[in-house]
Amino acid sequence: MALNEFSLIEKYFSSLGKAPGVALGVGDDAAVLDISEGEQLVVTVDTLVAGVHFPHNALPSDIAHRCLRVNLSDIAAMGAQPRWFTLALTLPDPNEDWLRQFSQALSDDAELFNCALVGGDTTAGPLSITIQLFGTVPKGKALTRSGAQAGDAVYVTGSLGEASAALSLFGIGDQIVIDHEVEREILLQRFYRPEPRLADGLKLRDLASAALDISDGLLADLGHIAKASHLGAEIQLEQLPVKSWLKALAEPERIKEWVLSGGDDYELCFTVPQENCSAVDALIEQGELSAVCIGQMTNEPGVRCFSFEGNDMQRSLVNIEQSGYQHF
Repeated sequence: MALNEFSLIEKYFSSLGKAPGVALGVGDDAAVLDISEGEQLVVTVDTLVAGVHFPHNALPSDIAHRCLRVNLSDIAAMGAQPRWFTLALTLPDPNEDWLRQFSQALSDDAELFNCALVGGDTTAGPLSITIQLFGTVPKGKALTRSGAQAGDAVYVTGSLGEASAALSLFGIGDQIVIDHEVEREILLQRFYRPEPRLADGLKLRDLASAALDISDGLLADLGHIAKASHLGAEIQLEQLPVKSWLKALAEPERIKEWVLSGGDDYELCFTVPQENCSAVDALIEQGELSAVCIGQMTNEPGVRCFSFEGNDMQRSLVNIEQSGYQHF
């Protein structure tokens, strides 16, 4: 029997909605969710379109992982706990093999990150996936973009540039030669399965003054913090966290572009008041937080990049032409 909207949902997605706080989930006109007293709801939504946010020939499992995790990264940046999500799925046709792989991967990540599917919609059309994710945070504790102050240190988690470098594997931009399959697989994993920094976001909730996730590129996203906080920022290029093997894949200017403007890293960029830097640095030294300080917030508008030059290691201003990914 051919799948219709209701049988498709029942067969592939109804089992993803069993979790605490779900009074009424998949299958009704709307979900009913229980929020604990003293908590606030954090909501984010992203639409990913075939040929724009992932290749047309991407595996259904890879698409599922990417779609949920980019939303989880937003929740992490707010210092929140993921709880529930909805799924709006637009399909060219109800291919059961595609649906089986997609729903299984979605289920795996929903279980891994402790969030439940509570509703959504399906329709026919060009392949696109919209996920709306709900999280919770103690009242007044959410991290935002607008809390930074001049003199705050700027940190980023993890490493940068790998997801942007992966685009060359899809025939986008200048091609690079990757001799080792391990490196190729790392790039693909960073693109399709970014690791949402949920645990880091929780640790930073009482330490950071502002935060967001790096989706459009470090320069553009740090610029969002600066603009929202009515400040500027400066970063030291030598302090940016870049894997040594990534540096060997291309010329320095190309690496700089991946790291500063490429986007899709889904690491956290956050600011820390000077009085909290010792606590953050202690977490880093103890291996409880993977992050590095890259600069500071300033009163001068804009984001400026500096580099050390010469034997006397004087700082010099570096001109960066491209600021980040633009959706339109």
